[in-house]
Amino acid sequence: MRTRIVVLAVCASVLAIGLFGVPLAVAVLQYALQVERNQLRGVADAMAIVVAGDVYDEEPIGDLGRYGSIDVAVYDADGVLLGGRSPAGSRTQVVQALAGRVETGTQDDHLVVAVPVTHDGDVIGAVQAAAPRGTVVRAVALVWAAMAALAALAVAATWLVGRWQARRLARPLEELVGAARRLGDGDFSVRTSPGGVPEIDAVGSALNGTAQRLDELLARERAFSADASHQLRTPLAGLRLRLEAALEQPDGDLRAAIGESVVDADRLEATIEELLTLSRAERVDRSQPLDLAALLEELCAEWSGRLALQDRDLVVTVDHGVAAPRAPAATVRQVLAVLVDNATVHGRGTVALTVREAADAVAVDVADEGPGVRDPESVLFARRPETGDGHGIGLALARRLAEAEHGRLKLTRPSPPVFTLLLPPASGWAATPGVTAATGDGHHGGVCGGPESPSSSRYP
Repeated sequence: MRTRIVVLAVCASVLAIGLFGVPLAVAVLQYALQVERNQLRGVADAMAIVVAGDVYDEEPIGDLGRYGSIDVAVYDADGVLLGGRSPAGSRTQVVQALAGRVETGTQDDHLVVAVPVTHDGDVIGAVQAAAPRGTVVRAVALVWAAMAALAALAVAATWLVGRWQARRLARPLEELVGAARRLGDGDFSVRTSPGGVPEIDAVGSALNGTAQRLDELLARERAFSADASHQLRTPLAGLRLRLEAALEQPDGDLRAAIGESVVDADRLEATIEELLTLSRAERVDRSQPLDLAALLEELCAEWSGRLALQDRDLVVTVDHGVAAPRAPAATVRQVLAVLVDNATVHGRGTVALTVREAADAVAVDVADEGPGVRDPESVLFARRPETGDGHGIGLALARRLAEAEHGRLKLTRPSPPVFTLLLPPASGWAATPGVTAATGDGHHGGVCGGPESPSSSRYP
């Protein structure tokens, strides 16, 4: 590309110089010849005035001398040379001058001008002035040499400008080639700098945007894969505990253990499908309200057994008349799974889920009786925070999922810890707690997987 740009620039300059310089050189030669002829005529006219009397009296004419490189000759009416010097060859110009006309021409490589000598209106002779044509050509050659030098200088300048322009145009393209190769090798941090050419800069900007999107996509996929692995460990751990418990009781009812394990496997498969759906950012129907009661029932069935192994309960409370939230079940299930898992692993005592009405939102509180967290929210919900007690693992994913559905996840109380998930309500829809009785304080609730509470009813 660089060579082609330079060759094109030089050829264009040579063509322009040729189209302009050749006619100019010819014009310079013609102009110099015309100036020389005018000078010859001036000398001939002056000499015709000086020798007119001698020619009329037919007196001999002595040496006329030289006027630089100009030779002057005087002729009588019969064309006889009376004095001076004349180039050898034809005397066509003298014959025309004796006829009363001023004649110019070339004779024996000389420029010749002949003028008539008159007396009382009669032609009595002629004066001829001649100069070597080579003198004019040598003077013009100097001009041509200067013009050729200027042309060579112009071509050299064009070559330099062409090289500079070629580098200016080729450098951004070479950077684009290098950036494209690095991008193809997996370096998504590559960025190109503007080169000053709008069209090339547009290509570079598009490449930068592509690299940035690929970098963000890869980072998001890696982060989500790490967080998803954390989400999958919980159902796998529950399945493992159930199978180990069955192995420890070989004489027990294995059919029940296998059936429960199949249910856990189905839940694990559902979790994987939900994570894949969320990772692909697939469009889900958000126009229908979420059946929060059914979701909480599934959550109770999933987590009550694990908490029972630690002699702990999972209590779910739903305030009366709370509107149903408008959010995908997959998102809410994953967020609550993260919160209950943190309460199970890092908390103590009873884990309580409370669904209540908040300002323009449906609030789901997840609390336990543990010592709480010491880290601020900025650290707790950061990507993989390194805290001493392990709090915050998975919380970054939970907050990201909640915000994707126009909700919020925050730490309402640090000790005992209370995490609150705020979801947008679905107008005109009321929550169905799914309980058989209500407590005396206006709440519906129950203990999942535990004995009946005297002040509440169990979920079926």
